[in-house]
Amino acid sequence: MRCSRFVTLLLALAMASSIAAQQSHREVLLLMGSRFELTAIAADTAQARAAVAAGIAEIARIEALISSWQPTSQTSAINRAAGRAPVKVSLELYLLISRAIKVSKLSDGAFDISFAAVDRIWTFDGRAYHKPHPDSVLASVANIGYRHILLDRTDTTVYLARPGMKIGFGAIGKGYAANRARRVMQDMGIRAGLVNAGGDLISWGAPPGRAAWGINIADPEDATRSLGWLQTNEMAVVTSGDYERYCLIDGERYAHIVDPRTGMPVRGVQSVTIVCPDAELADALATTVFVMGVADGIALIDRLRGVECLIVDDKGDVFHSKQLQLQRGHGGKP
Repeated sequence: MRCSRFVTLLLALAMASSIAAQQSHREVLLLMGSRFELTAIAADTAQARAAVAAGIAEIARIEALISSWQPTSQTSAINRAAGRAPVKVSLELYLLISRAIKVSKLSDGAFDISFAAVDRIWTFDGRAYHKPHPDSVLASVANIGYRHILLDRTDTTVYLARPGMKIGFGAIGKGYAANRARRVMQDMGIRAGLVNAGGDLISWGAPPGRAAWGINIADPEDATRSLGWLQTNEMAVVTSGDYERYCLIDGERYAHIVDPRTGMPVRGVQSVTIVCPDAELADALATTVFVMGVADGIALIDRLRGVECLIVDDKGDVFHSKQLQLQRGHGGKP
């Protein structure tokens, strides 16, 4: 679950200083099933508005490409053809799937876009009061496996080798959309801005008079408390957590994030925040580390250059990677 209330985007001081020097335009709307916020700071209002509109259009284009809920999307075509035939797709979608498989290999399957095969086994909207039958869970897991996603670069085809397989981009798609919206806005001359894709945040530049944006990381147990803050320029900050979507069964809390290797919801972690220059990678790694847990997750992040993480476990204890530069307190004032 990407939840923007756990990442405070703009400090009031930073926004006030931005508006005083240049023009800022911000829009909030529902895209890809999540709350998106796009902010552009430019020399004039017209330029800022045009850039935000272009960013929104790019996100809508990506949603039409990757959404498994839209029957006309290429992703839906791939899923319909599972076990029957390869599907020719755009180079853009082919490369996104290829990058997702690289994260699967890196994490030994803790991240897997074919997790979508469990989409009807567990529900996390308050309706689930009993665990699914073990046979149902086993049957769903049998249809999960990134190794059965077969790619042909020459023809740019994707083939799900087993009937019943599905792919979904819930753990990487919004990060990719945030990257693309930023790129479109930068190409239009916007030198400072923010895109928050339902908690997948990416910033660039800095408000006038400031060295960087200040971004608060909130306590998953209480959004009014801060675990600390970061100063960022061209950086993504992505938080994945179980604070809104989970189910209680026999008094036990089950997160909405499912381990694709077992078909069971993850336990032991409340939230994971990833910090790195790329929102797509941060999005994928947030889910990966959530599934892997504290020790294995931090060990993975410490092996990756330019990537840091912060984890809150189910007891409220906080852990972080070796090089994370997190300022304590609330407010992000330099």
